[in-house]
Amino acid sequence: MDERDLVILQAAVDLGTGSPDEIATQTDIPKSTVHYRLNKLKESGVVNDDLLSLDLTELGLDITIVTEVIADYGPQYHEEVGQALTDIEGVNQVYFTMGDTDFVVIAHLSEREMVQRLIADYEAIEEVERTSSQFVVETLKDEPNPINDFELNTLVDSLVK
Repeated sequence: MDERDLVILQAAVDLGTGSPDEIATQTDIPKSTVHYRLNKLKESGVVNDDLLSLDLTELGLDITIVTEVIADYGPQYHEEVGQALTDIEGVNQVYFTMGDTDFVVIAHLSEREMVQRLIADYEAIEEVERTSSQFVVETLKDEPNPINDFELNTLVDSLVK
């Protein structure tokens, strides 16, 4: 990956599209180069999709629940409990963490009944000892593309070798 790849990625995220035409127009990088580099980024696994993003509020999934999960420690528990958490309907993100909390789980739901079912599903996992869930009152930042959180120079300095 080089600076040109990062410029293309930032443009794609900014535009909300993987269209080589639009990216080429914004970056002044030839369309054929954009197309070639996007394909290389997809082949290498850096780009996973065509940057389709959704407004969860407009979709109706406007209740965000952040849950800390404490689990019974044991061999490979992070894989087993992590998979069980991942398999719960409505769970969007599962993180195995260091510290007092074993997992942080994020879910986007549409109604209170779904929240109750979600908590019951957490508690049904045998290894789960305790959960602490927070209802998000207001989302202050929800950047689905972390590349937007950096200046190009910072990315180049830290990622381009």
